[in-house]
Amino acid sequence: MSQIRRYEKIMEVLLTNKEVTVAELSEKLRVTGKTIREDLARLEEQGLLVRVHGGAVLAQGDQFGILPSREPLAKHAEEKAEIARKALLHLEEGDIIALDGGSTTLEIARRLENRSLTVITNDVYIISELAAKDQIRLVVPGGYRVRNMLAGPEAAAYVRQLNIQKAFISATGIHPEHGLSIYTGDLIGFKRALIETAREVIAVMNHQKFDQTALRTFAALSELTRIITDSGLSADLAKQYEHTGVTIEV
Repeated sequence: MSQIRRYEKIMEVLLTNKEVTVAELSEKLRVTGKTIREDLARLEEQGLLVRVHGGAVLAQGDQFGILPSREPLAKHAEEKAEIARKALLHLEEGDIIALDGGSTTLEIARRLENRSLTVITNDVYIISELAAKDQIRLVVPGGYRVRNMLAGPEAAAYVRQLNIQKAFISATGIHPEHGLSIYTGDLIGFKRALIETAREVIAVMNHQKFDQTALRTFAALSELTRIITDSGLSADLAKQYEHTGVTIEV
């Protein structure tokens, strides 16, 4: 197993359990304890975890690249609702849109009226939310399940055949230099397919994710049409990002 793949597996375990021991990781990944300790040291340098005696804990418990199995909207609910309301203003009758997996895009789905739209998504929570809205044409790509997401080359290949007008993209962190990033590489193929296919690429994320970097970068800020965030983003920070050439809606 490659080093970057070990990093992803370690972060996936931490996202699920919040803490892990060296012994558990050594057994799961079939490498020595020395290798695991070196991996944990590297991930700690990146600010992704904190080493403790015999293992590690997640550095920031609310930074999920994929959603927990319970209460996916519990954190920053007001900010996500604000972002969702703004995102809905960009929709027109008959639009073909994509909702990337995530808690903010789930809030968009919950607020979508039952009207003539086509929605492509890989998030099982969003699929469940939209299934009852019979006026919305729901398109679900293939792939294998990673927690609440469908991922894999089949899903990405299917998306690349579609005419998507607006793609709403989620991320764990956003940074002027490192762009949009997430913890697991399993989801990058699908996200890249959306970004490279859609006419408009709209990142939706609460202000707490700004100036944050996760393990894997999947997009540069220059690839975005706009970023929609909540009113908690400071004017100074918004200007810093606008200087990179991206439009910020606050």
